[in-house]
Amino acid sequence: MRNKFFITLFLCCGILASAQEVQVSSGKVQRFENFKSAYVATRNVDVWLPHDYDATKKYAVVYMHDGQMLFDATTTWNKQEWQVDEVAERLQTEKKTQPFIVVGIASLHLIRHSDLFPQKPFESLPKKTQDSLYTLERNKSQALFGAKINSDNYLKFIVTELKPFIDKTFSTKTDRAHTFIMGSSMGGLISMYAICEYPDIFGGAACISTHWPGTFAAENNPIPGAFYEYLKAKLPNPKNHKIYFDYGDQTLDALYPPLQQKVDKIITAKGFSTKNWLTQFFPGKDHSEKAWAERLHIPFEFLLKL
Repeated sequence: MRNKFFITLFLCCGILASAQEVQVSSGKVQRFENFKSAYVATRNVDVWLPHDYDATKKYAVVYMHDGQMLFDATTTWNKQEWQVDEVAERLQTEKKTQPFIVVGIASLHLIRHSDLFPQKPFESLPKKTQDSLYTLERNKSQALFGAKINSDNYLKFIVTELKPFIDKTFSTKTDRAHTFIMGSSMGGLISMYAICEYPDIFGGAACISTHWPGTFAAENNPIPGAFYEYLKAKLPNPKNHKIYFDYGDQTLDALYPPLQQKVDKIITAKGFSTKNWLTQFFPGKDHSEKAWAERLHIPFEFLLKL
């Protein structure tokens, strides 16, 4: 049975923390509803704190995409969750990681692809190709891209609006060495993009089941090639950055093995080694929160080890 924590209504820096009940098994969550931004559409932000959070101590911060999927399966569309609260609490209690908090950034279903698709690789494609991608459909009633690519602004939102708010509101270590970003699928892509675009902000990125195809087609797809060229030019310095990748081979993850293997060659050519880079393959695992929850401890430990 999940413990229930109630959040007191308060106003800080113009952002309202919800008084609604948030259910987690470990620690507590503070929800900031309708976090306003000059760069992206309003969305909820959930901040997870360990049970022994102490404002007199300093904590590393992990920013995670698709925040609505992280904590409570009873509220998610597929009744699955990442189990972030359980995993993060256990790792800290067992002293397998440094103390950290998690900032969950909700995605908006209709424009998720537009917010999370790395913009510079997309814009490196020929205009004709870009136009054709905008015509793709997720299903008969929904476009794949619900709006023009907006990932540069999404990262501006995180770096220039959200991070300053988090650092002011909570007791955090604000430097690059203690600031991380993580996500799966499209969230994996934007995490890769974030550490490349803002290497002075993020010291590590975890890219889980990274959606290298960008669309749902494997054949005659120019998108992975655009990502490869971007990584060759923009990967951060391996001396002060960590990068984690993983993938399975079932459902949507079945597209990933040959693409991730090409990325791994680029990573090694850029000077990353086992000290600062890890790619893991999970045979038989699919593209789901259940699968990601099972292995979440691995990227957490890799990025945040003591």
